[in-house]
Amino acid sequence: MKKMESIIEILITGGAGFVGSNLALQIKEKFPDYNVTVFDNLKRRGSEFQLHHLLAKGVVFNHGDIRIREDLLSLDKKFDLMIEASAEPSVHAGTDGSPDYLIQTNLLGTVNCLEFARKYCGGMIFLSTSRVYSIGDLVNIPLKTEGSRFILENTDDILGISEKGISEEFNLLNYRSLYGATKLASELLIQEYAQTYGLNAVINRCGVIAGPGQWGKVDQGVFTLWVANHFFKKNLNYTGFGGQGLQVRDLLHPTDLFEAITCQWDKLSEQRGNVFNLGGGNSCSTSLLELTQICEKVTGNRIDISSKPETAANDIPWYVTDYSKFNQVYNWSPKKNVTNIVEDIYSWLKSNEAEVSKIFNR
Repeated sequence: MKKMESIIEILITGGAGFVGSNLALQIKEKFPDYNVTVFDNLKRRGSEFQLHHLLAKGVVFNHGDIRIREDLLSLDKKFDLMIEASAEPSVHAGTDGSPDYLIQTNLLGTVNCLEFARKYCGGMIFLSTSRVYSIGDLVNIPLKTEGSRFILENTDDILGISEKGISEEFNLLNYRSLYGATKLASELLIQEYAQTYGLNAVINRCGVIAGPGQWGKVDQGVFTLWVANHFFKKNLNYTGFGGQGLQVRDLLHPTDLFEAITCQWDKLSEQRGNVFNLGGGNSCSTSLLELTQICEKVTGNRIDISSKPETAANDIPWYVTDYSKFNQVYNWSPKKNVTNIVEDIYSWLKSNEAEVSKIFNR
């Protein structure tokens, strides 16, 4: 792992969340002489649990909201790097009520972060999402069933998809969910800031990130929830696409994400404004049915899983990240597989059972 040559001060927005806190703790562990500041409004469940661990490792915490520019300005210092990990992360956000919080956080919050980064930060790494790609096009990918999962079928004529997965060339031009729209709009603004102001910013379209420290729910973090429900012996549902659990995603462990980001932070100016797909790829992909089998083996527990065939509006049957572009630029590839991820989540649940049960068993 390469140490940054000149970066000393790092700011992580959304730093008490699952992704942000994992990055903060790993930076302090690998580079204890770096000063790491996390900025978070503590809205997400479990963030107070993460905060305890952050403070114990010497991470500086600032309570604030990216929707409020004055909160960011209250940091009153300059940073060598901002890792923008703040977000309302649910793809279903805004669909059952007002989209205000989603838009204010994921879009207006990005504007505030960009203005802060332009004036006070040497560079920015923005964590976007694979959900910027058009849902209709993802749903219509030709698939067939093979064993315990969906697999690709006859996709040679579709731009941006291959046996490696979905690349950066896949269609962005149609409906993608309110969540995906806010992230794509943020990407466009970041590229404009990179061009107009010379902001050294790169964009990572992350697939599913799963691992210890995630407070999984049905609408976000479902793979961690799958492990937790096996651990606590709570029932689950195979939902959508026939209710058989055949839908496929690739997973990215937080340590692999950390390794990827450390590859980027010394090359921000070289890749200014560039966009990368970042995920676990085929070697770290799973269907829900396959995940169930791994969870049963790791936890030793078998639970009841019902079938709900109806598919929600924003659900997709198959997404695997083609991270070839990232690999070509940074010579990075993930090391953790699905079993590793399940084992790490299980160990975290077991080690912190008394505390995490208060949230997972609500």
